[in-house]
Amino acid sequence: MIGCPACGATNRVPADKIARGLAPVCGKCRAPLPAGKPQPVTDASFARDVEGSPVPVLVDAWAPWCGPCHMIAPVIDQLATELAGRVRVVKLNVDDNPQTAARFDLRSIPTLLVLKAGREVDRLVGVQPKQEIVRRLERALG
Repeated sequence: MIGCPACGATNRVPADKIARGLAPVCGKCRAPLPAGKPQPVTDASFARDVEGSPVPVLVDAWAPWCGPCHMIAPVIDQLATELAGRVRVVKLNVDDNPQTAARFDLRSIPTLLVLKAGREVDRLVGVQPKQEIVRRLERALG
């Protein structure tokens, strides 16, 4: 399930379509969908894009000045591609979105939140190996 950044519609995109390198488009407005890439979320869009998601969501809480955040970014990008359709991957800039950061008591970054049905089910703080992140996501999927 991929949200359209242009109109906000939720689109069902088969994972094999993304794996073949095809570029999906929104069924409502025909805008290109950002499949296989982490999507930015804000204080204003968090409820719609994360809490309203029909699939589990991995939230990468980061800041532009954070070195460890840049270290884990390639892993987050890989997970967005590999888990497209099963897990939604989003990025939350904590400097630009203080309300959501405060709501989840984000004191250290990078922090990865795993949300299912709008509720936090897991949290990883600091740079984590890809295998550990996948293991935690599999628990949320199960």
